[in-house]
Amino acid sequence: MHLNIFKIGGNVIDNPQKLETFLDTFCRCQEKKILVHGGGKLASELSEQLGLKVRMEQGRRITDSMTLRVAVMVYAGWVNKNLVSSLMTRECRALGLSGADGRCIITRKRDPEPVDFGYVGDITDSSVDAVFIQKLLNDGLVPVFSSVTCDNSGQLLNTNADTVASALALAFRSIYTVRLRFIFDKEGVCCPGSDRPLPLLSRTQYEKLRCQDIVSGGMIPKIENALRALERGIEEVYIGNTYIQL
Repeated sequence: MHLNIFKIGGNVIDNPQKLETFLDTFCRCQEKKILVHGGGKLASELSEQLGLKVRMEQGRRITDSMTLRVAVMVYAGWVNKNLVSSLMTRECRALGLSGADGRCIITRKRDPEPVDFGYVGDITDSSVDAVFIQKLLNDGLVPVFSSVTCDNSGQLLNTNADTVASALALAFRSIYTVRLRFIFDKEGVCCPGSDRPLPLLSRTQYEKLRCQDIVSGGMIPKIENALRALERGIEEVYIGNTYIQL
C-alpha cells in the first residue's frame, strides 16, 4: 500500500495558477496522502510591514520571538486554512494541522551554535506520532500540515517544511511504500548552465553543485532532506513542478 507525501513550496503557494494546478493533481491521487506546506512570501511581507527584519541562513529563516508569531499566524493560520478550504471544495476531506496539534510532531529547539536560528525546531527520530496520524488516514482524512511544531515544554517552533515532509515519510516507511514529492516552481534540479533538469541526482553530484554555488538557498534543505529520505529507505523521491505524473 502506498502513502504519498507532497510538500509544496512558497512559489507554488504564491502563484494562484500553479496552486490550482497542483491542488487538482493532488486531489486526483486516490491513494492515502499527506500535504505539507510552508508559507511562501506572505510571512516575509508581513514581517516587513511590521518592521521586522527578514533574515535567512542556508535557506532557513532565523526566527526570533516576533518572527515566530508571524510564522504561526501565516503558516498555521492563513495559508493552512486557505489550503484546507480549497481542498474541501474539491471534495477532499482535508484536516488542517500543525505539529503542535495532538502533539503529533514534537521537535527540539535548535542549538545556538554555530548559528543561532532562534525559535527553530529540529526533528528527531521520535518526533512524529505516526499512530495518531495513521488514525486520521484510516478515517479517510487528508492531513494538511503547516511547518509549525512544538517541543516537549509546549514552546512553538518554526520548522523547515522540507524537513517535516521528510520526517513524515520516514515515520511511515515501515507501514507503507512511501512516495515523497517536493513540488516547487521549477522542473527539477537543473544541469549547470541549462534549464534541463537532471533525471537523477546523487549525493556526490549534489555536493559538487553546492560547492560550485549552483545549489543554494532554499534548495539546500530540500535536496538534503530528499537524499536523507532515500538513504534511509524511502523508495521514491521526486523534486519538480506541479505537472507531476501520478
